[in-house]
Amino acid sequence: MEIKQAIIINEELGMSKGKIAAQACHASLNTYLKSDTGLRSKWKSSGAKKVVLKTKASNFNEIMREAETLNIPCYKVIDAGLTEIKSGSQTAIGLGPDKASKIDQITGELKLVN
Repeated sequence: MEIKQAIIINEELGMSKGKIAAQACHASLNTYLKSDTGLRSKWKSSGAKKVVLKTKASNFNEIMREAETLNIPCYKVIDAGLTEIKSGSQTAIGLGPDKASKIDQITGELKLVN
């Protein structure tokens, strides 16, 4: 069973690479902390696979609903507005770690961040 984590970035904000990295870290860590400890252990021992994808903020609520329906740990990052974007902006979503097949049901059509 393949376990992975997906981070989804809001592509509409024009965030710098550093800001994207910081928001991805927030999403990854907070979702990890919400995940099942058994899945965490399997994920870490198999290399902690992650994928970083992008979409528009208008898709964020649907992604969160789908994750909750599939019982995938999820976390939406809302920015504090201390650096380059306005407070309250939805910057990223973390999904998993969980079974890759479950995460792929939600993220299969999304493009990689480049």
